Amino acid sequence: MGTPYRNGAFKRSNDSARLVITTIMGMVFGYFVGISFPSVSLTKINLPSSLMSTLDYAFNDDHTRNTERSFPENLGSGSTPLTPKIYVPTNPRGAESLPPGIVVSESDFYLRRLWGEPSEDLTKKPKYLVTFTVGLDQKNNIDAAVKKFSEDFQILLFHYDGRTSEWDQFEWSKRAVHISVRKQTKWWYAKRFLNPDVVAAYDYIFIWDEDLGVEHFNAEKYIQLVKKHGLDISQPGLEPNNGLTWQMTKRRGDREVHKDTEEKPGWCSDPHLPPCAAFVEIMAPVFSREAWRCVWHLIQNDLVHGWGLDFALRRCVEPAHEKIGVVDSQWIVHQVIPSLGNQGQPENGKAPWEGVRERCRNEWAMFQDRLANADKAYFAQHERV
Repeated sequence: MGTPYRNGAFKRSNDSARLVITTIMGMVFGYFVGISFPSVSLTKINLPSSLMSTLDYAFNDDHTRNTERSFPENLGSGSTPLTPKIYVPTNPRGAESLPPGIVVSESDFYLRRLWGEPSEDLTKKPKYLVTFTVGLDQKNNIDAAVKKFSEDFQILLFHYDGRTSEWDQFEWSKRAVHISVRKQTKWWYAKRFLNPDVVAAYDYIFIWDEDLGVEHFNAEKYIQLVKKHGLDISQPGLEPNNGLTWQMTKRRGDREVHKDTEEKPGWCSDPHLPPCAAFVEIMAPVFSREAWRCVWHLIQNDLVHGWGLDFALRRCVEPAHEKIGVVDSQWIVHQVIPSLGNQGQPENGKAPWEGVRERCRNEWAMFQDRLANADKAYFAQHERV
């Protein structure tokens, strides 16, 4: 009776061992098969659609959680989506997919330190921007001019001669911003480096030549008068005996500001239009932030010397004959030094500055034609509407 029992128990023991061995071998075989096919597309397998949706959701959800953990801004959140689905059409162009609270659409020329807390970089923010287009030959003239501006004024030098390091002999130069491109004029620089969104931090922008005498000029008092008389576009009065072209910009000794004048007979079709009103020259203009936003768009990319621009500035303020004027009690001297003009090349026996004058005349005609054609196209379109 005992023998059959022992035989049966032994048989069941052998079956169990074979099952375990078979299972282990199957697992090993499956492992090697798996590593032989590292990528299997579920789309190649005909599975029920409901099962596919479940698998797809599970895969994407797991992938998202794993990817989130690799981005610092998602660390510790657990529920923050990888890429929030944001589209804000009122954001600046190109930034529609950003949350409005992180968008910084404007900039400035404030200098920043390489160390410390960012919030401690600026002990004082300049309120106004002064630009000069300069060559080293006029360094003493520019030094005298810059000293007329307080710390409320950010100084920006555009260097047309490529020489910048030599200016460090002046202490103020180390705090100024220097931009160097050879043989370019201030309007070329202004179009490329004074975008309204870049200079939006400044209430007024001075865009001045290098050959201006400033013995009788005080920048703080000038700003006070501009604000007092509501001028969005202005310039200091010019000393009558030096470099005077237009009666409008001639300094008057009996007032703070003037906004109109009398010119030669036939020069002004309307007393409210240039050059009898709504007019300043391009040698030393000063623009409010709002006016500059318009003027910047008016500057053409191939406008170098700016002839003709002064007659069109009135389009950027309304009413122009009240918001454009000359500050008489803070006046300057135009020294008429053709430094930049001499950077050119003599042609056909003409001095470099003579070639510059010819370019100026061509620009004047080109700009006036473009403006007239733009007006004509605009009004023709709106007449049809």
